Amino acid sequence: MLIVMKPNATEEQIQAAILFIENKGFDAHISRGSVHTVIGAVGGEKPIDPRNIELLDGVQEIIRITSSYKLASRTFQPEDTVISIKDITIGGEDLAIIAGPCTIESLEQIEITCEQLHKSGVKIIRGGAFKPRTSPYSFQGLGEEGLKIIRQVADRYGMLVTSEVMEISQIPLFLKYVDILQVGARNMQNFNLLKELGHINKPVMIKRGLSATIEEWLMSAEYVLSGGNRDVILCERGIRTFEKATRNTLDISAIPVVKKLSHLPIIVDPSHGTGLRDKVAPMSRAAIAAGADGVMIEVHHDPDNALCDGAQSLYPEQYDKLAKELSVIAPVVGRKLNLYTCK
Repeated sequence: MLIVMKPNATEEQIQAAILFIENKGFDAHISRGSVHTVIGAVGGEKPIDPRNIELLDGVQEIIRITSSYKLASRTFQPEDTVISIKDITIGGEDLAIIAGPCTIESLEQIEITCEQLHKSGVKIIRGGAFKPRTSPYSFQGLGEEGLKIIRQVADRYGMLVTSEVMEISQIPLFLKYVDILQVGARNMQNFNLLKELGHINKPVMIKRGLSATIEEWLMSAEYVLSGGNRDVILCERGIRTFEKATRNTLDISAIPVVKKLSHLPIIVDPSHGTGLRDKVAPMSRAAIAAGADGVMIEVHHDPDNALCDGAQSLYPEQYDKLAKELSVIAPVVGRKLNLYTCK
């Protein structure tokens, strides 16, 4: 349930309400808006009569939430979540562009990629160090050495780093090198991992599972939020359907659906969503027009010889052209691209 405090409720009254529900076995999660403070009561070990809460000083109303995800719901927090990392924001007016190779292959590869993407204004670079591959014989990534490489080069260009964490034991390593920890589609319902990510103080990006419903996706976000980490980003990367023309079916309709249900920022990965280089640009444009908070695009300096997903990776010049197109679309939907201005 949600406890909506009156606009003029004092801090003492807010703390009294929190203490009351905690004594009943609930976990209290606070959202302070411009007008109201809302307290989310999650869990609960003892029966509770909502009327007893309504009688507390400073309480305006009690709202029962029927959906399974409470902290991720827009009822709990009407305002959009905006995540700030250094001088970069994800959500709000700015559109975030994340770009880079599917996997970290070498120092030379990342140096070339970072230099080219920096010239195009990219502030966040992606790259996998641990790769969950369908085949055990496929390239599995460079591990910690890969994280060291991408961190070293990204720092030189003032860029943030995002990479996929696969298991709990890797979290300390990722906290050392990575700014945004990414949960892959195959781990979207790895609840033990999600619980642990709820206790860190860095943003977590959750990719939608291969066959996950939107509700299941939001419930995965709820695991992280309930642990205390409010910096959660959703990433639509396509779902598995009967269609074989593309690698996955990119669900553009998920963007407005999520925007109505949740306050969390949502970005789109058209590279995995389509699996085809020539489909990435049109789906990126569609995603921004549909209200996405950004896109994550695979870019490789030599995709024909990439160790992973070269067919869905853009050439740097293709990405540069796409960024210019997105900068034209963004103002039409009341947004702007969050890019460096490079000479």
